[in-house]
Amino acid sequence: MPGVRLGAPDRIDIRKTYKLYIGGAFPRSESGRTYLVTSPKGDELANASRASRKDLRDAVRAARKAFEPWAGRTAMNRGQVLYRVAELMEGRRDQFVAEVAATEGLSGRRAGTLVDHAIDRWVWYAGWADKIAQVLGSTNPVAAPYFNFTIPEATGIVGLVGPESSSLLGLVSRLAPILVSGNTTVVLASETRPLPAVTLGEVLATSDVPAGVVNLLTGLKKELVPVLAAHVDVDAVDTWGVAPDDQVAVERSAAESIKRIARRPRGVTDAAFDWTDDRAAQRPEWIAAFLEMKTVWHPIGA
Repeated sequence: MPGVRLGAPDRIDIRKTYKLYIGGAFPRSESGRTYLVTSPKGDELANASRASRKDLRDAVRAARKAFEPWAGRTAMNRGQVLYRVAELMEGRRDQFVAEVAATEGLSGRRAGTLVDHAIDRWVWYAGWADKIAQVLGSTNPVAAPYFNFTIPEATGIVGLVGPESSSLLGLVSRLAPILVSGNTTVVLASETRPLPAVTLGEVLATSDVPAGVVNLLTGLKKELVPVLAAHVDVDAVDTWGVAPDDQVAVERSAAESIKRIARRPRGVTDAAFDWTDDRAAQRPEWIAAFLEMKTVWHPIGA
């Protein structure tokens, strides 16, 4: 947001410097670098931390530490946690509306619509927490004295390259399905519109989401995306916000460590996608994209 004007009208604005969100804390980049965030019209809004490779590695370590405790929670509890995020966003709605309007160059009314959809999307995915296993799991028929069950489990650490065109609603739409099933994540926020994402980090920090479950970085995607895709301790990558020209290189890099990959549907562009279309932008399939199917045999008792 534009800096707060202090004192007389001729005083200069003091621009806020937005920090990273790693392991439940808000550090500056270890490099000390920042970059200027501007509106679509070129107005100076704030400074954002320019994350380094080391910052990304720190975020992956935090996500790995948080994974087992988060995946080990009951599905009902994870749903309650996500619902709490929606409640807190509702309480800071005005701030989100102002930031989305400024960074995306929208009217306050349009920005309000996007923020309301983002809040509702947390609620929608929270409701799936204790249902997705029933939808995807199964009891399989076998010709032997055994039960055979298929059970979905969280994949692990998911690297999320946030949509570039939708600073908040697009990010929430990709983040919530990753979290609801027990994954942890390292998020690369929109490079040109990062401010609402960092404010979302502030909401997560004051919610019931454990430290390290979500780690949010701002910076230059050309520096960070290749490192995220190649990191051997990252189990999956959501490449929605990767530039089309870089998509193949990112997927090849991810394949070297056998990562799961989720991408935009063929022919769909980030800028043209309608994130307010509930039928297209909130789907149980997006939860399934980062689940592993585990098959278990169990003998039938006498």
